[in-house]
Formats: sequence, structure tokens, C-alpha cells
Amino acid sequence: MQLNPYGEYAVLLASSLANAWPLDRDGIEERTREVGMTMPFPSLPDDHAKVRLVIDDWLEVVDAPSDRERAQLLNLQLASAATHPRLVDHDNEGWHLHYRDDGQSMPQVLRSVICTGTALHLTTRGMHRLHRCEASPCANVVVDVTRNGRQRYCCVRCANRAAVRRHRARA
Repeated sequence: MQLNPYGEYAVLLASSLANAWPLDRDGIEERTREVGMTMPFPSLPDDHAKVRLVIDDWLEVVDAPSDRERAQLLNLQLASAATHPRLVDHDNEGWHLHYRDDGQSMPQVLRSVICTGTALHLTTRGMHRLHRCEASPCANVVVDVTRNGRQRYCCVRCANRAAVRRHRARA
């Protein structure tokens, strides 16, 4: 049996959606496949808009001013997405846990997966490992999965831009 805690990939999915919002529902589903979600989602006409609400709610957690407020916001979201964990075996993945019921809509599944993954990410890696990029004017979300826990920028480009600014300020 393998444990599938929805940690890193769920938070990376959420940041991917937040940083570059897909134009349509198919774009959202494509991103879920890119991070390894294999389940099919029933297609509903308001999926795109409702997933946007999930991501907007998640961004409130990202932007929370303190660990305590971040935890409170995330706990509220977890409560709204709560289902019983269950063992499943599908798509030749082996037995693993799902934190959602079968037959849920795309927004419901993503809320469950993203909330659970965010909670696991913050509690196992640290509450400080989810924030905005420090390279002004970038406002992308940074999910710090580095070994030392000191990732400040969303990408190499932003890190280089900040380094150039610091160098010019010293000169």
C-alpha cells in the first residue's frame, strides 16, 4: 500500500492555477493531469468559475498576515471540503488514500485536494513555506519545496532580477 498525502503536488497545482489562470475548463483539467491526477471529472457548465473561487479562497490562505490567521482560514476551508478519507485502487496506482468522495465535481475535488495538500505542506514543511514572490512587481505564489526552506522567488528570472536590483543599489 502506498500513502498518497496530496502534499506537494496539490499545492503546486494550486500555485500553477493561481499564477497562470487557464482560459477554460479544459485548461484546468490539463493542469490536473500534469501534476498526476488521473481521475475523470464530470463536466459541469460552471466548473471554470467555481474552480476560480476555490483558487481565490486558497489565495486568502497564501496572503494571510500571520500563521494563526492562515491556519484559521485553512481550517474553515477544510471544514467546507470535509469528507472521510478512503482507500482506493484505480489506474494501476496501487492502494492509496483519497480525501474526497467519488462522483464529486471538479471544484469540489480540487477544494478537497488543495486544502488537504496545503495543510500537509504547511505542517510538514513549515508555515512560512507558502508566500508571494519577493521580486517586485511580481505577485506570483511561491511554494517552497526546497531542502533549506529559503525560497524567496517564484522563478530564476525573478531571482536574477532581484539580484540585479540589489547590485545596482550597492553600486
